[in-house]
Order: sequence, then structure tokens, then C-alpha cells
Amino acid sequence: MKLYSWNVNGLRAAANKGFHDWLAGCSADVVALQETKLQNHHEADFAGIPDYTSVWSSATVKKGYSGVACFYKKPPLNVSFELPDELFQGEGRLIHMEYPDFHFFNVYFPNGQMSQDRLDYKMGYYRAFLEYAQKLRQEKPIVVCGDFNTAHKEIDLKNPKENEKTSGFLPSERAWIDSFINAGYLDTFRMFTAEGGHYSWWTYRFDARARNVGWRIDYFFVSEELKDKVERAWIEPDVMGSDHCPVGLELRL
Repeated sequence: MKLYSWNVNGLRAAANKGFHDWLAGCSADVVALQETKLQNHHEADFAGIPDYTSVWSSATVKKGYSGVACFYKKPPLNVSFELPDELFQGEGRLIHMEYPDFHFFNVYFPNGQMSQDRLDYKMGYYRAFLEYAQKLRQEKPIVVCGDFNTAHKEIDLKNPKENEKTSGFLPSERAWIDSFINAGYLDTFRMFTAEGGHYSWWTYRFDARARNVGWRIDYFFVSEELKDKVERAWIEPDVMGSDHCPVGLELRL
């Protein structure tokens, strides 16, 4: 089963930069998108893509903000949206699709750079998500993908020392990823690639992408029960259309 995750940073903008061609050629079973920035009445513009059915969760708190979507070929058993805690609802950040062999999560985790309140919200969201995932994991394994908005290790960004006090690489954020891994989740990309220099996001400024000055903040994690089912995991930095690039996972099920 071939899965993709991509923060498109505005799906309408990405659609003008080759998104449809990429989707037609990626041969994915499921494509999870983050930061679609669509409202409900815009989703129909993308509902007729050949071979795929789509589900959407858009922000209700403000227009043109956040939003996630999943395009799939194999219908899930069930689909749900958002975390159970009302505190973390309304921003269109999560789609949960249940498949026979696993629970699949597409998540756009909050960014904590705007203020201390948003950083606190981000950390609360992290904790609430792990609690929810662990509860569902009692039924079947977990696959979670998306923009985590945190680089885990120094090798996951070009300039770690300069960003030690920047949200996205704060000790508290990195410690949560440690706790997530310690709870039994595997960073699938690191199962195959140990060295640095591989990133999934680059600022639009300073010609950063051409110079590969980036961050790896987009992930596929699986719970340990699926370790032997992971066939490969990769990043596609040559795919344009956003300041992020797609990341992929293939499972042998």
C-alpha cells in the first residue's frame, strides 16, 4: 500500500503548480494533504479527480486557514475528523481513516512560532493526539503522517545551532517527539536513511531550497507492530508546488 503526505500550503496555489499532474503520476493508494486553506464550498473543485475519492476537514475558526484532506482509492471502513477534545477542534487539523489493518491519521500539527499561547496550544495538541492514538492502538496498529512542525534531531535541519530558540526546534518540542518514539512509534524515514541533508520544508526566502537549507518536519510514523510491514520510506525534494515536498511510505500488507 503506497501512501503519501504533502503540506501543499494552499491547494489552489499548488493546483496551478502541477499538483494534478503529480497526483496522476504518483500511483498512491492514499494521499494526505495538509494546509489546504480551503473552505467547504471550495472542496468540490477538487472532488472529481479521476480514480480518487476525497474527504476534507476545513477550518471553521477563520477563512483560508489550515485544513486537511485525503484522496484515496481504497475506501476506508470509517472516517472521522478532529481530536475528541473540543479544545482542539475547529482548525481542520486531523482526518482519521480506519482500514482493516491499521488506523490512518493525517495531521497538520499546530505551529508554535506566533506566540507563547500558540506554543502551549501546540504542546497540548501533541499530548492529546498521543493519548488518542494510544487508545485506538489497542484495537489495531497506527500510521500517522503529516506536518509535525518540529525537526527532531540536529541532522533534521540545516542550521540547528541558530534555531535552538525557535519554535520547531525547541527542547520541549523535540522532547515530545522523543516521548512519541518511546511510546512505540517509528520514524519510518530513519529506518532507511541515517544521514542528514534530507529535508521536507524550505523557507521561500534566501533561495533556501536551491541551497538545500531546510528542515525535515514532515513525517510518516508507524506503531511498532507494523515495523516488519514497512517496505520503504522516502522524501521527494524535487517535487515543487509548495514550500514543502511530498514524503512517502510503502507498506507490505
